[in-house]
Amino acid sequence: MSQPGTDIAGERIALVQQAFELEYLTLGWLAVEAVVAIVSGLAAKSLALTAFGIDSLIELASATVVLWRLTIELRQGEAFAEDIEKAAARAGALLLFALAAYLVAGAAWKLATRHGAEFSFLGLTISALAIPVMLYLSRRKLQLAEALGSRALRTDAMESLACGALAIVVIVALLAQIAIGAWWVDALASLTLAWLLIREGREAWESEADED
Repeated sequence: MSQPGTDIAGERIALVQQAFELEYLTLGWLAVEAVVAIVSGLAAKSLALTAFGIDSLIELASATVVLWRLTIELRQGEAFAEDIEKAAARAGALLLFALAAYLVAGAAWKLATRHGAEFSFLGLTISALAIPVMLYLSRRKLQLAEALGSRALRTDAMESLACGALAIVVIVALLAQIAIGAWWVDALASLTLAWLLIREGREAWESEADED
């Protein structure tokens, strides 16, 4: 007859393994998303689309840290994983702030020089696909984060949600580019993305500060 403690430990290990599967799926998708968005963004001279790809790289780093955190828990226990969670949240927030600053500077330059962007069908496609993928990943991660009591996994889930929101902004910008062809659309979309990134970064930073 199994002991209650053994059953609980076994259930937690099963949840951690599910989290591993989700993070590996996240890594695979984000790698594709980042490459396609950055390449198509550079080709179309779209600051918003390129930033969407760079944000995917930041989320890729976040997912890698979560995998590290889960590995540490399996090997050394939850206490050691807590320190990694705090450092990861702070580092991720700083990267998001840096990307937001890049977007503001780039948008200011575009507005000053009246530089627009070209439409990108490839960029529109990857952005549209990102929305359902990120919605699924964020929901599953939030469920597992609550079950495991993992702030790192919850932060990663919220970043997936934010990625979906960024994709919506990029789609609106690309469609507006076709509809009205205004040169300032990409700059305006970039500023909107910067605001979302600052909010996301602030929430990640403050959530760790509240735990200290």
